[in-house]
Amino acid sequence: MNVADLQAEVLRLKKEKDVCILAHSYVAREIAEVADFVGDSFQLSVKAKDCPQKTVLMCGVRFMAETVKILSPEKTVILSAADAGCPMAEQLSVEIVEQARKMFPGCAVVAYINTTAELKTVCDVCVTSSSAVKIVSNMPQDKILFIPDCNLGQYVKSQVPNKDIRYMQGGCPVHAAMTREEVLAAKAAHPNALFLVHPECVPAVVELADFVGSTAAIMDFAKKSDAEEFIIGTENSIVEHLQYDCPGKMFYPLSKRLICMNMKLTTLGDVANILRDGRGGEEIVLSDELIEAASRPIDAMLAFG
Repeated sequence: MNVADLQAEVLRLKKEKDVCILAHSYVAREIAEVADFVGDSFQLSVKAKDCPQKTVLMCGVRFMAETVKILSPEKTVILSAADAGCPMAEQLSVEIVEQARKMFPGCAVVAYINTTAELKTVCDVCVTSSSAVKIVSNMPQDKILFIPDCNLGQYVKSQVPNKDIRYMQGGCPVHAAMTREEVLAAKAAHPNALFLVHPECVPAVVELADFVGSTAAIMDFAKKSDAEEFIIGTENSIVEHLQYDCPGKMFYPLSKRLICMNMKLTTLGDVANILRDGRGGEEIVLSDELIEAASRPIDAMLAFG
């Protein structure tokens, strides 16, 4: 069966079985093309909450499926690949955050949405990469402990200098691996290209950017810009998506190393197998107590954002 036939089967099955397919922007193009919604993780969770289907298939990683379940506890939520985790989301524990609270008394704990459900239970407010600056600015607290991504935390601090923002040494290993030297080399190779970067990259990379934003914001900027060439400083799937969406423009990856292997675990065949007979994937099950506790920082995010 070729890709087109498999896509047609997925489209038929999701309609027959009344399943909403969510695809993060970092998954393969052939999956994105059959999804009901494609975008950033929290954006997808909101779409899932509002969709009429009672079953949601998240093509992404575990923390994203957990957030869908937190926002839509009445729905059946399936993670497309059971092994698809997120190194950043999983690198801190509840115990570490509780110890940090004691080390920095009076700090409000701000958690990037890219955290586990358990970790959210000991945080005061969640943020996305696109909302972090606004939310931290709007919070009444002046002392902030930002977790787990120190690079995003440093970017927020650069934009909100009046707040005392501390951060822990965590983050996305894919984005954090990019170097200033790679940016300079890419700019030399493509002198007419604008450099668009995700704030999960290190400050030395971010400071060279023509635009800094979330994955969705990077894509929106590139589509609307009058420029014709772009260097993309985030996961390389975005280069592929943008090249399909904007065939008259040129998109260059900052580095061939910008690949999230967890996002690549889900294949179109996996999606088809789950829809056919439930083979593969994993249903996300969270206790009522966990959902209630993890909802609090998300509710706070909506209030401040």
